[in-house]
Amino acid sequence: MTEEERKALRSALRKEKKQARAALSPAERAEKSARAVERLAESEAFRRARTVMIYDHMGGELSLDSLLTHPAAAGKRFCYPLCVSKTEMIAMIPGAWQSGAYGIREPVRAASEEVPPEQIDLVVCPGTAFDPACSRMGMGGGYYDRYLPRCARARVVMVAFEVQKVEALPTDEWDQPVEAVFTEDAVYQR
Repeated sequence: MTEEERKALRSALRKEKKQARAALSPAERAEKSARAVERLAESEAFRRARTVMIYDHMGGELSLDSLLTHPAAAGKRFCYPLCVSKTEMIAMIPGAWQSGAYGIREPVRAASEEVPPEQIDLVVCPGTAFDPACSRMGMGGGYYDRYLPRCARARVVMVAFEVQKVEALPTDEWDQPVEAVFTEDAVYQR
């Protein structure tokens, strides 16, 4: 497969899977999100983590809102990504929110606490597609792929809907796989 064909295939998959999750009704997304969050909350990776990096969902993404109030979340610190340039993100415990890059709700840097990546125990990634081998495709900006290697001691997982699964995801050398993918119906592990 040529580089052009690979890019075209990844672009088509990203579009297809974004449409698949968007096609879920709000009620389906809420119900499936809650089931995936329950699987995540029951996991050893989540139970052991003290500092957890999550995301604030947008569009058709799986919502992690119920994780914040789950009994297993008691005593944990939650931080969120903040894009600080066209290539870099950092983790913040929000003190206030704003609409940031790409319309994503993100912490206000001046009113929030930065969390060094080496203090993060668990990173819960969003994505557009995944495969059973735990390859992950994001939105195409590479923010997580550049940030994750800095999280030296963190376990890295993804949450997604089953409709985002593909048989085998074409990956690039910089793509960061995850240890597990939690969906409403299953847990896939590497």
